[in-house]
Amino acid sequence: MSAMATRGNAVWALLSVTLMLSSCANSDAPQPGTPAFYWAAAKETYATGDYQKTIEHLGNLLSTQNDYVSRAQPWMLILTSGMAHGYMELADAFEAGGRANPAQATAFHRRVSDYRGSASRLSLQFAETFGNFQSKEDPVTLSFAYPTGSPAEVVLLTRVAQGAMPPAAEIETAQRNAIERAVLLATCRAAGAGGDPAKAQDLLKSGAAKVPKATFVQAMATALYEQSQLYSHNKLDDPDKMKIFCSRAQEALKVLPASKETDDLNKKIEATLKKTKA
Repeated sequence: MSAMATRGNAVWALLSVTLMLSSCANSDAPQPGTPAFYWAAAKETYATGDYQKTIEHLGNLLSTQNDYVSRAQPWMLILTSGMAHGYMELADAFEAGGRANPAQATAFHRRVSDYRGSASRLSLQFAETFGNFQSKEDPVTLSFAYPTGSPAEVVLLTRVAQGAMPPAAEIETAQRNAIERAVLLATCRAAGAGGDPAKAQDLLKSGAAKVPKATFVQAMATALYEQSQLYSHNKLDDPDKMKIFCSRAQEALKVLPASKETDDLNKKIEATLKKTKA
């Protein structure tokens, strides 16, 4: 190759790099590490059903003060509480399976331990986020789309609870379905559409659903109480954490107007707290 050709190739290579860098600099895409970047990333991973990754992106947003915090907090609360509930249901199904199938009890109990560990991590993250939730906005805005998944019960978990140990691939599918279902139901409840997924889907189609603050906080208080049961004597056996979750649920109820729902939940909390003192 001639020296002139070599110099020509070098010039074209340099020009290509310059044009590429110029294009990147002029791009409207948010810069990595910025709040806008994490918000866009959360939207992207959520759309694919990767809720764990979405939580990581939202966590990065909530680690600083920025314009996205008021939108990220409700989303984080729903995802962490929903996923925690899904793992709790998975653990309960495998625990029942271990009792029904003593010959494979060790394999079932290994799953129980893993699922309850995951549920606890998510529950603690949920409780911490709720402790920082001081939104003055009323209504609360749910700035995300209707989640993937189905509200129907996961059929495979019924078989598991009866003692059938499925292949690993089927367990992975059941796990994904259980998590998606739990997040969907948590979303419905937070939107004030518990038991009515179609209503929740309609509310969320705009990407900015407005929910009365009392409705949202009631849903969070209920989730706190439900997750307190993870720390009961026959599960993780941590009465201190159980008290913390119950106390936070009670504090949340104090700011809500009295209703049958708040009254019923408060009675359940009081009953749980009495058991921890026994």
